[in-house]
Amino acid sequence: MALTGQRVVVIGGSSGMGLATAQAAARAGAAVTIASSDKGRLDKALAQIPEGGDGVVTDTRDEDSVAALFEHVGTLDHLVYTAGDAVTPRALVDTPLADARQRMDVRFWGFVAAVRHAAPRLSPNGSISVTSGTVGVRPAPGFALGAAGVGATEGLVRGLALELAPIRVNVVRAGAVRTPMWEALPEQQREALFATMAKRTLTGAIGEAEQIAATHLYLMQNEFVTGTVITVDGGALLT
Repeated sequence: MALTGQRVVVIGGSSGMGLATAQAAARAGAAVTIASSDKGRLDKALAQIPEGGDGVVTDTRDEDSVAALFEHVGTLDHLVYTAGDAVTPRALVDTPLADARQRMDVRFWGFVAAVRHAAPRLSPNGSISVTSGTVGVRPAPGFALGAAGVGATEGLVRGLALELAPIRVNVVRAGAVRTPMWEALPEQQREALFATMAKRTLTGAIGEAEQIAATHLYLMQNEFVTGTVITVDGGALLT
């Protein structure tokens, strides 16, 4: 079940869950390509990937940029999509339609573009996995569009599992996870928020990027799992 000799592409692989996934795949023997819209973050991430990994600056809002990524990669075995952007709460009625559409650009339409250009190059025993979030099951005020995006992504994955078979397509539904995306908050406020979120889980802790990465790695390796959503949230949805 090792990934030796396989090519893994991680879009959103320059930080957080994506970088942890790229590192886990590399440790399992894969040749890893990471894609990010930020060259500075990409260069720093590449320094943390074992020799043999490479990176491509990719704007998931631009289909030509996504196509160029896969032209560079050529054939591949696994695609992992963890790209996302920071989202602040905003009521739907206060959100202009143009802004609402833009909120879907990276997390949903970027994933659509990636699948369009990756699928013809994927090996028949390959896989696609994408990160979603528990907000799709338990929305919070101001996150209706985020919940809609998760629902759209998870529905798309079920359809793709049928459409692309035998290529496997799955979702990792992440709960609250400690990633650099939270670093915009002052440290004291951030740690207080983490403590509050931890109390809502059955495990008494929030997630770490490496735990999400381990789930993506499992989905790459297990050839009998497709069309499913694996929730990694410390049991928060049960509370």
